[in-house]
Amino acid sequence: MTRKAVHGTARDRTREVAIVAFAQTDHRRRTDDLSEVEMLMPVLHDVLGTTGLKTADIGFTCSGSSDYLAGRAFSFTMALDGVGAHPPISESHVEMDGAWALYEAWVKLLTGETDTALVYAYGKSSPGEVRAVLTRQLDPYYLAPLWPDSVALAALQAQALIDAGDADEPTLAAVAARSRADAAANPHAQLSGPVPAGDHLVRPLRPGDCPPIGDGAAAVILAAGDRARELCERPAWIRGMDHRIEAHGLGVRDLTDSPSTRLAAERAGAFVPPVDLAELHAPFTSQEIVLRKALKLDGDVLVNPSGGALAANPLMAAGLIRLGEAAARIHRGASHRALAHATSGPCLQQNLVAVLEGEVSHG
Repeated sequence: MTRKAVHGTARDRTREVAIVAFAQTDHRRRTDDLSEVEMLMPVLHDVLGTTGLKTADIGFTCSGSSDYLAGRAFSFTMALDGVGAHPPISESHVEMDGAWALYEAWVKLLTGETDTALVYAYGKSSPGEVRAVLTRQLDPYYLAPLWPDSVALAALQAQALIDAGDADEPTLAAVAARSRADAAANPHAQLSGPVPAGDHLVRPLRPGDCPPIGDGAAAVILAAGDRARELCERPAWIRGMDHRIEAHGLGVRDLTDSPSTRLAAERAGAFVPPVDLAELHAPFTSQEIVLRKALKLDGDVLVNPSGGALAANPLMAAGLIRLGEAAARIHRGASHRALAHATSGPCLQQNLVAVLEGEVSHG
């Protein structure tokens, strides 16, 4: 079996690792009645119940969330109450989307230290002004003092696409309409149905071009080798995974392209053989256009059948959900080889790409 070169310590891997279970919340506009722990616990019970595992059977646990978004230092430690941290467990946390927590867990399994891992992510963005909060990711000297919010920055990217002739407003509207239509079949989606008409939010973006604000959580279980085949009839094998980052300054980047996504995809082995499905973490319609070009996705590839981040975008979990949705379609036999993408930062600044593949169970 061909071994794909991947980033970092996982370059010469000798183990196969798969996603064997995925669960997520019903994503809601507000969850004032739930704490992070209360929001997370049903998801953890669901994902463990799918495999029949108990917390004690998990060799490594890794989470993704943002203390800044939660407004409390070390808020992720409270979420461990939902996992059960006593007796002591092997645990880690990334201040990133859960897709990067999955990357850490994947590398952990490749080392051979354990055979199973639990990865979860959650975010409650409803209590604050998310568009303003996300300005804190910007360069603190030149950009952050100007307070360009996340929608305004996405509008800059969308306008650059239009000026370059890569898109126009009807093209963006078609992406929004398709995403909302596909979300109608997803019971966890926050938005579905026709895209409401509306004036420009920030030209050229209208409300339908932008992601919903909401709360949610997701979790996956990873397993290695024969353990994965014991836990899942059709595991979603991770054939490659890599992540790359663009320059911090927006002024030195070509916003109509995403070279970090392209490089991550090349390193993950996404181009040969081709994929039949892509779950793209594109919170804005314009970003799907950029990602399609970077990933060389043609009309034969099914893109975001779940509705994507335009239908539900829980911060810190939306990227992990893309991996989970792609894996779930492989589990069901609806896809054989899928690409999953996650992003972080303004205008697709940091990007992760994973290639998942199914096989007939050996059991």
